[in-house]
Amino acid sequence: MKTRGAVLTSVGGPLEVVDLELDPPGPGELLVRVHATGLCHSDLSVIDGSRIRPLPMVLGHEAAGEVVEAGPNSEFRPGDHVVLSFVPACGACRPCASGRQALCEPGAAANREGTLLSGARRWTLPDGTRPHHHLGVSGFAEYTVISDRSATLVPADLPLDVAALFGCAVLTGAGAAFYSAEVRPGDRVAVFGLGGVGLAAVLAAVTAGATQVVAVDVVDHKRQLALTLGATHEVPGGPDVVAQLRDLTGGGADKVIDTTGVAAVLEQAYAATAVGGTTVTVGLPHPDRTVTLPALNLVAEERTLKGSYLGSCVPRRDVPRFVDLYRAGRLPVEGLLSGRLTLPEINDGFALLASGEAVRQVVIMAEGL
Repeated sequence: MKTRGAVLTSVGGPLEVVDLELDPPGPGELLVRVHATGLCHSDLSVIDGSRIRPLPMVLGHEAAGEVVEAGPNSEFRPGDHVVLSFVPACGACRPCASGRQALCEPGAAANREGTLLSGARRWTLPDGTRPHHHLGVSGFAEYTVISDRSATLVPADLPLDVAALFGCAVLTGAGAAFYSAEVRPGDRVAVFGLGGVGLAAVLAAVTAGATQVVAVDVVDHKRQLALTLGATHEVPGGPDVVAQLRDLTGGGADKVIDTTGVAAVLEQAYAATAVGGTTVTVGLPHPDRTVTLPALNLVAEERTLKGSYLGSCVPRRDVPRFVDLYRAGRLPVEGLLSGRLTLPEINDGFALLASGEAVRQVVIMAEGL
């Protein structure tokens, strides 16, 4: 079938909105009519070359839509509404079998190669070139083919522009707070970086019962938004942030979540963590970056430094859990939405994201779903 999609052909961009031929789904795959796809720094990092991916590639990895056709052996049916997540977990490798589906080995290999979980590519450009898939989703297209291992069924009455955010921002941010940091009632929490992921972590820390939730960012309006979403304090990012946080929290936060992907900020986050506390890093830095941390207090103060990918979530377990919290009014995810765009406006949206002005924009691909 024919569809339109946003294709990255060279590092630096821009994305080109072009006509594509899309093959039908194979066994265990789905043809999805995409409704909404979020703009995320993980897409931006492919555009600017911070994350090396095979090109050309149809970008977009945080999406929601409606199943149009299910290939053989799929558990889904036409008409199902689904959230798409960016690790197509095979369910059989060692990490999957141990409940750590974010670390699925075949899923990670497929994502590196720019293929679906089956190893196939389903796109063709008019000149015969076969573009790659982005993280098994390629949501910046009107229609996409995915492994059904990338899909989670959601209620048909869930707004799909909100539903899209559950595929990355909510899983990654809320999961980092609930699972990786294990925020508990009474904890003092700080969140560095207030994009969609960071603000989702703020929402989850509030829901988990933290008594202090300190929102840190260099952009003032993001800090103010965090306060409206339940943060108790805000601190500007900068050279004085560690001293301010340690003073505000009485010696450091029990749980500190860094979503920035900036090595120097991770060092600040670690320094702002209390004795016995946990620092969780979520953002993806450039592969060449390293961090320097004091080795003594890691032991003498029983500190914990943890990485968190996809919020340490299992999408088919956690998307429904987080949707239930949203529907109960306890995880107001709609507060993360800062703009709705059309597909031809996608490069303007990424410019806003790169400037730090936007929180979570979504491209609306199909109306009326």
